[in-house]
Amino acid sequence: MDNVTNFYIGDEKSICEEIRAWSAYALEKPNAYFNNMPPCPFAKRAWLDESVAIIFRYGGSQAVLSCFAQFPDALDLIIVVDQFYKRDADSFHSELEDYNEAISQGLFGDRDLWVMGFHPDDDSNDFVDDGEFEPHINTPYAMIFIQRLSKVQEAAYTLQDLGYYDTYREEYDVEAIFEQRERLYRRLKDGNESTQKDGHGRR
Repeated sequence: MDNVTNFYIGDEKSICEEIRAWSAYALEKPNAYFNNMPPCPFAKRAWLDESVAIIFRYGGSQAVLSCFAQFPDALDLIIVVDQFYKRDADSFHSELEDYNEAISQGLFGDRDLWVMGFHPDDDSNDFVDDGEFEPHINTPYAMIFIQRLSKVQEAAYTLQDLGYYDTYREEYDVEAIFEQRERLYRRLKDGNESTQKDGHGRR
């Protein structure tokens, strides 16, 4: 974590520490809802390998667009902390969906990227966080997660085979996100979203 927190002081440092602590608390422990796997099976290793970066977005889109233009191969995840986020959660997530479509069409050059986000007004996920985590800072912020599309989707196929999604997909309305990601992955790999594949989305 030192590779992240050493860059920041004050509230920014506290936010970085909070993100790392919440990951350890909520994402890295075995969870019965995910077939006794952690909610994010790769998070702990990514932090240990120092392949996670946290940057801050101060108005505008430059920080996000810079990540699209130059996503380092050494990183698995860039978290863009947005303290000036769109106040409406639907607008925030619609912006991220638009980014994914634009990335897939090659508008930012690198097409092997996938964007997701967290908005302070998003519904809580009881599977992941029981609500007992103690925040480090009272200032609300949104987060934009940027990863390699191919790594995310291929990991999802592996986890699906292990029963990771069985309960989660029944309880939460995530199908739209899953379908968009798989469609863009097929476009990336085959140039054709309608390519026929097996039940796991593979040939």
